[in-house]
Formats: sequence, structure tokens, C-alpha cells
Amino acid sequence: MSDADAVLSADELLEDPADSRNYVTALARGLAVIRAFSGQNQQMTLSDVARVADLPRATVRRCLLTLQALGYVDVAGRFFSLSPQVLTLAQAYLRSSVLPRVAQPFLERISEAVGESCSVSILHGAEVIYVARSSRKRIASLHRDVGTHLPAHCTSMGRVLLASLPAKELSVFFRTAELEPLTPFTITTEAGLRAAVAQVARDGFCVVDQEMEVDLRSLAVPLRNASGRVVAALNVSTQASRTPDDVLRTRILPVLRGTAADMRPLLIG
Repeated sequence: MSDADAVLSADELLEDPADSRNYVTALARGLAVIRAFSGQNQQMTLSDVARVADLPRATVRRCLLTLQALGYVDVAGRFFSLSPQVLTLAQAYLRSSVLPRVAQPFLERISEAVGESCSVSILHGAEVIYVARSSRKRIASLHRDVGTHLPAHCTSMGRVLLASLPAKELSVFFRTAELEPLTPFTITTEAGLRAAVAQVARDGFCVVDQEMEVDLRSLAVPLRNASGRVVAALNVSTQASRTPDDVLRTRILPVLRGTAADMRPLLIG
């Protein structure tokens, strides 16, 4: 076996990537430049990108020109924009991961049965990322696409995933996460959130009531793979003014739990 094909050692997997001799700074900066376009206007100047990515202009210029040469960035005068080819990066994940492929038909079935938006998310740092979605557009705020990032501390899926973490990893989350108040109802203290996460671990589900957005109530359950490991969270979102808490718990929770059980043997790995 060549060095290039060697399996990573346990020490390499545990070390801080940014301190590793294997860390490729240029690649990290290129990805930061791509992420700079997230949530911004479609077109940005070099200075705009440098400010958002927090990188030197000269570095950003090299990254943008390289991305242009590779077809990931378009240029019109002073303005840069991502090209449709960037979508192939997301497609690589969606096509290589079993989770989105397995989840999508189940999500469509849930949405049809309960008449609400339904999603599957994974935990990434202090955020959850939607990897599959079926939407019922009752209100605009519930329309979120695959790839959407949301804070883990005030979302039902986030708390379900936090509840599955080992104690050491949960402590890392609390050291790095910013528990920002998004509504007057958001839990923003470590003690309060730890208590909420512990309750989720005991219950096996989570209801979050208007902590991320006023009039938004959501319910989530863990998704386990065939070996029993929590790999994602499954949720339903609704309007708090329209769907009482007891309806989530008595009518929708059994649907989510049943779906999670049906999906489990299909989630191999």
C-alpha cells in the first residue's frame, strides 16, 4: 500500500485539523471564498468577498481567479458570482450519501399524512444542516431548502442531535457555540440548554416552541442507522398559532417515530 492510500491513524483523526501537517491552507481559503457568497447578493466585488471571508485581498483574488478557471465562478467587470457548477459540489454529497436518498420518499409521505413541512438534518459544529426536505408552504418562513444552516441550540433537530453527543463532544459545543437569542423565548444560558438537552435524551424527542422564530413550533426525533447510532434528526415544523403542543405529541410524534423505525434498517453504515 502506498502512503497516499494509507489509512489515517487514530491520532491523525483526533488532532485539530488546523494544526495538522496535512492541512491544506489554500484549499481552506478557497472554500471560505465560496462560502462568502452564502446569504449575500448574487454578485460581489473582490473587496466584498475579502471582507466577508476575512482574508487578504491578494489571497481572495488568487482564489477567485482559480475558481473562475475551474468554472466555479463567473466574472462580469468588477463583479464575481458563483456559477451553476458549484451545485455539483452539493450533488456529490447528495449522490454519495445514503441518508438523503433514503429520507426523501419518507419525508414526502410524512408531509402528505400530516400536512406540514418535514426535514432531515445533520449536526455540523454549532449548526444543523438540512440534507433532505419536503415542504408544505403554509407560511413563507417555513420554506427552507436543502443546504440551509440553522443554529443547533434553538432548533428541535439541533437539540435531538446534541442529546446524542458524548459528554466530551457536548462540552466542545458549549465552549464554541454562541447561544444567541433569536426570540424572547430562546434559551441562552448553558445551564438552561444543558437541562433542555438532558430532557430530550430522556424523552427521545424534542419540541421547541417559538425559540427560533415567533409562531414557529417544531418537533424532532433522532434517526438511527442500522447499527443504532444517531446519524440525523427528523422533524416537522408548524405554526404555533395553528397547531397546539398536544397535537404534535399525540398525533405527529407517533408518525415521526414510526417513520424513523422504518428508515433505520435502510441506513447502513
